[in-house]
Amino acid sequence: MSYKVYYEDTDCLGIVYYANYLRFLERGRSEFIAAHGQSVADWNREGYLLVVRSLTIAYRRAAVLGDLLDVVSSFTLESRFRAVFHQRVERAGELIVEADVEVICLDPDQKPIMIPEAIQKLAAG
Repeated sequence: MSYKVYYEDTDCLGIVYYANYLRFLERGRSEFIAAHGQSVADWNREGYLLVVRSLTIAYRRAAVLGDLLDVVSSFTLESRFRAVFHQRVERAGELIVEADVEVICLDPDQKPIMIPEAIQKLAAG
């Protein structure tokens, strides 16, 4: 998934504000899931809430106004209850940010439940 960096994405130094990468990564995860079947909204309606439990992020380079950034996502299953999205933000193949985002699944009462099998299968593909 690609993003163009707009003025609203930058800080007073003219570089992408560090917290905005979290938005880019979230969109990348949502699009990754949607590209493999159902949208996140569809899963939510069915009672499966995929939420971030933790994340590790490393900022390698600065992106600036006008850059075209690509968010590259992959998915591994750590257990039936926990998974990790491995994500990179790149500019023309150059690594800008890398992150591991651990997710779990909650039911509508916000109690942990097993990740649906259809989402577990994303790790195999």
